[in-house]
Amino acid sequence: MHNDPGPHLQRARRIREEVIVPHACDVDRGVFPRAGMRALGAAGLLGLLSAEEVGGAGLGLRAAAEVVELMAGACGSTAMVLCMHYCGAVVIERHGPRAVRAAIAAGDHITTLAFSEAGSRSHFWAPQGTARAVGGKIRLDADKSWSTSAGQADSYVWSSQPLAVQELSTLWLVPATAPGLTIPRPFDGLGLRGNSSAPIRAENVLVDESAMLGPDGGGLDIMMATILPHFQVLSAACYIGIAGAAVAGAIAHTTRARFSHIDQTLADLPTIRAFVARCIVKRDMARALLADTLAALETNHPDAQLRVLEVKAAAAEVATEVTDLAMRICGGAAYRKDVGIERHFRDAHAATVMSPTTDLLYDFIGKHACGMPML
Repeated sequence: MHNDPGPHLQRARRIREEVIVPHACDVDRGVFPRAGMRALGAAGLLGLLSAEEVGGAGLGLRAAAEVVELMAGACGSTAMVLCMHYCGAVVIERHGPRAVRAAIAAGDHITTLAFSEAGSRSHFWAPQGTARAVGGKIRLDADKSWSTSAGQADSYVWSSQPLAVQELSTLWLVPATAPGLTIPRPFDGLGLRGNSSAPIRAENVLVDESAMLGPDGGGLDIMMATILPHFQVLSAACYIGIAGAAVAGAIAHTTRARFSHIDQTLADLPTIRAFVARCIVKRDMARALLADTLAALETNHPDAQLRVLEVKAAAAEVATEVTDLAMRICGGAAYRKDVGIERHFRDAHAATVMSPTTDLLYDFIGKHACGMPML
């Protein structure tokens, strides 16, 4: 995806080497990637999807995917925080207030999605949290089970049951500083340890009715038409970037590590070369599907929705398989943190369980193939 880098990729590469790579180990210990996000904001990369009229770059999903994949090759947590920022930013750009759009464009505002709930679990389209009109304000109450950048973002694109209509959901722009928002427990997970993917509780959170993003009851339409394509593509880019980093790390190790008694490297073993080849083929298959998905979206191809459903599922399977193979290729050395493979292995395994989960996507793909409604 990086054969003809534009200015945005040139800036992203510089930030990756100067900021993201040096902080990656700290982020993996659970530190939110604040330095990286500030650097991305200062370089105009948080406003990549923002319109030029508010000071943004005015670019599209392909550019965002390129930057996310590039960041993921250095730090999966930073890439996921950026992925979720872009998913929230595209909704705000289309439905939110100009002041917040301008702040995102200027790189001064990080946003994210707050959809998943303990009650509806991976069925992100069916929030159980409520919205009620109270004294000229809207009261929001909910227990969000996971939200990337929880307690760190400046705002949440928040889902609730509709205010007054019989539909599945309504979306809101909720400031992170709103009284009544709490983080019941910090994130302490297997991988993506710096992305602060923690629960959020809303108890009597009051927002103006103007905080509604789109029409009351229009949440599902925005989720499916706008958020899902961005989330699927950008998540796929993230996990392909992680897989690519594992491949690069495995190759570096196999060409460097030696059997001194026979004067050979690991790469001299046919079995090791075969494992490396499998990793490369899988990575490139996922990259090809990502490129095809972007092309289908850009040309309104009839298979665009199918590609959107497929791309994250495929990238998730590839990321877990490739990072597992990379661990086998590097042997005992892979368990050392300084080699870096075990971090990619842990980060990759979020792919299959992050909603929509891989199993849920397979169900959607099967329904699509059989001519059945997805929901």
